[in-house]
Amino acid sequence: MNNNFRNGLFMLAAGVLAISCADYNVTDDFTAQPDPSFVEPYKDLAPVKSYIDKAQYPNMSLGATLRVSDFNRQEMAHAAAVTNFDNVAFGTSLMSGTIVNAKGVMNFLDMSDLLAHVEEIGYDVYGSPLFANANQADAWLSMLTAPIEIPVDYVEGKSVDFNTMTKFEGTVESGSATIEKYDDQNCLKIGSLAKVRIIEGFEVDPLAKYTITFWAKADKDATFFINFSGNKLEGPGADGKFSFKGGKWTKVVVEAQSAEDATDGYLRIENTRSPIFYVQKVQVGYYPDNHRQQTTQEKIDTINYAINTWCDGLMKINNGRIKSFDLIDEAIDTKATLENGMYDIKHSTGSIFWQDILGSENYAPAVSRVARAAFEKHGGNPSELKFFISESGLEETKKLESLKYWIGIWDANGAKIDGINAKLNLVYSEDAATQAANVASLDNLLANLAATGKLIRLSNFDIKYQDADGVSVTAENISADQRQKLADYYGYVIKSYMNKIPNDKQAGLCKGNLADTTDPVGLWSVDKNSKDWVRTATYKAFCDALSGK
Repeated sequence: MNNNFRNGLFMLAAGVLAISCADYNVTDDFTAQPDPSFVEPYKDLAPVKSYIDKAQYPNMSLGATLRVSDFNRQEMAHAAAVTNFDNVAFGTSLMSGTIVNAKGVMNFLDMSDLLAHVEEIGYDVYGSPLFANANQADAWLSMLTAPIEIPVDYVEGKSVDFNTMTKFEGTVESGSATIEKYDDQNCLKIGSLAKVRIIEGFEVDPLAKYTITFWAKADKDATFFINFSGNKLEGPGADGKFSFKGGKWTKVVVEAQSAEDATDGYLRIENTRSPIFYVQKVQVGYYPDNHRQQTTQEKIDTINYAINTWCDGLMKINNGRIKSFDLIDEAIDTKATLENGMYDIKHSTGSIFWQDILGSENYAPAVSRVARAAFEKHGGNPSELKFFISESGLEETKKLESLKYWIGIWDANGAKIDGINAKLNLVYSEDAATQAANVASLDNLLANLAATGKLIRLSNFDIKYQDADGVSVTAENISADQRQKLADYYGYVIKSYMNKIPNDKQAGLCKGNLADTTDPVGLWSVDKNSKDWVRTATYKAFCDALSGK
């Protein structure tokens, strides 16, 4: 394949190729270029999606996972997807964590571009998860649920008047500090190279903001450092550096918070740069923490506001074009077990999760209600809308049973849940016993998924290859014979899905990667010199399996 062809500028001269190109990569009136269809081997095969017998499998579809940037560039990955697959998914790219900033501003520019393009070419998109624990707008949610500022009154604290003293009873950490007569009054004289706590002996709250005021005078300009209860202050200079002009009494005002682990309050002067100076009248007061935690009802109202705002913004841009979404992603917590033996759903230990506020039982009902209403409000046909619960690791029977348990609760509470999007983690092993176990696990998963009665979608459909010792075989090192064994297993998975999942419950398969990564997971390999996409045995396996061979 020459560079012009690879860059989408190739003009087909031969009539047979021109006809093939029309067959291969036209979606309505749109021609996908550059087209990876004519590279040996297997160049005579048609687009993969064309092998599905829609009369027998009306709901069966093939999806491809792409990055938004790769799709919007409309280069090779885009061409391979629209030519060979029924729809495209964008992983986490269209989730709130990517779109919503810390202030709640939503950036839908990339989504708007891709939706305009798919509408133009008559193509379909499978929606990114609407709600999850990861890839959410955590900064925005944290801001919305943060403690509320409240008015507080200044509290008078401890004060010291050195004019009433004849002996300094405070803490001198180094150097000298004594009560001396100066300007016709008693003052605290702080010597050069001294570290002195000029006021101490009061409790501190690390959340409170303290104001410490004292009067100081020196015969010459003075410079010193201040530390408040373990914290170097951000004063006029770095590290709590303060200065004042010599020859007059100067009022020094310090705003400070204590170190987090501090309990005893004090203000220490470190006179490391000046000759002696004098201090008079020290006073400490503070403003209590001017925040309070939101009440339970306030948090519920806040989270409901966030849900409505997010869904409304997303569905307004969508305008009814994306009709299938993962409603909730990765809900099950395998480290938390309920009294009935089922796994709990995840709850946060640090950041805010939607379900923390809404409650486990009402999580899916609440978010599906809002998302559905927003979809219909902004031009969507509610009869076409499909919501899936996406989850990985469903090969573990208890995890699948737990997911079914929660879906049952959510259904009973009024949630709209049409299907399960099972994320696969498949491996082909050269070890016969291991591969037999892999096949048995897959068959068991499909049987259990079919028994749910929900629509079933399989995503992340990539299969890695391991040798008999369990070592991964890379795309660079895989042999033709190994590639064929891998392709055969792809074919087995496709046929098993189409045979075990009832026709009316098939929501399709979604490929994780179109071309090889470091693993040989692609329908195409990538020529390391020309960068051409070359069909692999997996491409043929897809075509054969979908056609019933």
